[in-house]
This record gives sequence, C-alpha cells and structure tokens, in this order.
Amino acid sequence: MTVPSQTSTSHEPKRVLITGGAGFLGINLARFLHGHGVEVVTLDLAPFDYPDLRDQVTSITGDIRDPAAVATAMAGCDAVVHTAAALPLYSPEDIYTTDVEGTRLVLRTAREQGIRRVVHVSSTAVYGIPDHHPLLEDDKLEGVGPYGQAKIQAEIVCLEERARGLVVPILRPKSFVGPERLGVFALLYDWAATGHHFPMIGMGHNRYQLLDVADLCAAIWLALTLPAEAANDTFNVGATEFTTMRKDYQAVLDAAGHGKRIIGFPATPMIVALRLLDRLGISPLYKWVYETASKDSFVSTDKAQRQLGWRPQYSNRDALLRNYVWYLEHQADFANASGVSHRVPWKQGALGVFKRFF
Repeated sequence: MTVPSQTSTSHEPKRVLITGGAGFLGINLARFLHGHGVEVVTLDLAPFDYPDLRDQVTSITGDIRDPAAVATAMAGCDAVVHTAAALPLYSPEDIYTTDVEGTRLVLRTAREQGIRRVVHVSSTAVYGIPDHHPLLEDDKLEGVGPYGQAKIQAEIVCLEERARGLVVPILRPKSFVGPERLGVFALLYDWAATGHHFPMIGMGHNRYQLLDVADLCAAIWLALTLPAEAANDTFNVGATEFTTMRKDYQAVLDAAGHGKRIIGFPATPMIVALRLLDRLGISPLYKWVYETASKDSFVSTDKAQRQLGWRPQYSNRDALLRNYVWYLEHQADFANASGVSHRVPWKQGALGVFKRFF
C-alpha cells in the first residue's frame, strides 16, 4: 500500500495511541503505523492477542470511559487515533456512553495532556437513509437508531474541541473490509465457502460503496501527518471503483467455485420480516443494515482526494476478495466464535434456518 508523497514530513508522530486498538481497524492500523516506524500504544476492553505485533505494541486493557485508563494510555503520546466505539448490536446505553461520552473523555484528556491532534474515525451512518447520492460532507446528518445518532453527537464533541484549539480530523468511512474483518460479512463468506446461493434484500441493482481497510489506514495517516490547515476538517472516504451490490458480491461466490449466485428478494417484505425478527431478538442484521441494504449508498470522496491527496487503491470487488481469502485461511481460528464486534462472526439467527434451502 503506497501513500501519496507529501512536501512536508514534519508532522509525522513518533508515538500514537489507538483507542479500540484490539479491533479490526485497530490491528490493521497498528501494523500500518508500525511499518512507518511509529511507536504504537493501544487501549481496548479486549486483550491485544495478535502474535505478530504483541512484542512491538504497548497494549493497555481498559475502557475509554475510564479516566485513569485513558490518561495512562495517552501518557507520552504525541497523537491519538480514536477508533473505539460500541457498535449497533450493543445496548443503547453502552452505545451512548462509549461513543459520545467516551469520545468526550478521549478528546479532553488529549487536550489536557498537550497532545495537539486526534483523528476521529466516524461513520457514514451519520447520513441515515439519504434521498440523493453521492453524499457530500456538508449534507444533512440524520442517523438511524442509537448508533447513527451517537456518531453524530460524537462529531459535535469533536467540533467543540476544535473550537478549543485541538486539531481533530474527522473521517467518515464507508463500511470497510479486509483482513481480520468478520461481523456481518462473515454471513456472505460462510455461505459462499459452503456452496450456497446468497440471499439479498432487494434485487441488488443498487450501488453500495465499500472501502478496503488498507485505504482507510492510508487516509488516517494523511490526517495524522498533513499540516493542520489541510487535515483539520471532515472527510468522506470510500472506494472509487464499485458497481452494484449484485455484481460486487457475486465475485465472492464466483471465487468460491461452487457455481452459486446472488438471489434477490423484494425489499419491502424482507425488511418487514427482518423488523419482526429484530423485535424477537433473532435477526442476523441490525436496523441500519437491513433498512439501507437495498438502496444506493455512496459518498463523494472528492474532498479527501483534493485536500489530503488521498487515492484509494482497492475497488469494492478487490476489498471483498481480499477479505474472503483471509477468511478461508483463518476459519479454524473462529469456528465456534460469535459476538457483536467486527472481529467475530455475527450470529446468523433465523437466517441460519433458511440456509439449507439455498
């Protein structure tokens, strides 16, 4: 992965704290920063259990809602990348206290410790279910559910800290995939690997932009290292090459080699059924996923390309296939695991019952 050359390197940090450093983005970013000669510290509720970096990273197990843990992890750092978040399958209380109050604590502690820059990883979930595309950074924000709403509130906290003098680049990535990513994408990879057709909400003719995690790491690096006058802003990041959901996801089934295909179903009855399963606690998907999966969803990355010099290297198809190769190579590591983070497969719930018919 190459990063566009820049005229100034004086802003490169020497020691960076990654909140959420044991997660999917965290470990990919830790490898990226370590490869650029940066000393890495991670803070996460989960233990840092990656053998390839265990001896090269200072890992602290703790909660971003705990002032002592945050202060300890941040000591001696000259920049922070804030990736920690409670994802949509967490309780509304955990989402608010982690994503909003946790963000407030991280930024305040950074300012109090004299750290001048915190890169905040937000989400395009802040746009909710929009009525036009591509989405621009100054479009209306209207998050769906506790997670989308909390992401908007967290950005407001970032803007408040900018007003106090902290440099806080905000990145809004599309759903990102790549090595270590499971979560909802494990459904597709499991069905592909076991030789099943894969159901889709809607006919799959909508354009749904993704992002490779390597391209996200490159965007974070630019937000960390460029002068504040370029970086202290809000940026969409997503693949610039993508087709339709049907075509992009079909590439995974083709790679599996079983001759299976994407099967689309009318969106409205599928969404109604998933709403019911959601209420019963057996839906494999959360609201924002099933409410938007049949709709166009893509952002303009012109601002990031123009202002940061960022150039994504991977298409939707590339990103999905890179992730699928990793999935096949590591299936034994998570064969019996499930949970609510991106590092483990999400429970298939009622969808698992219907798998036998595909």
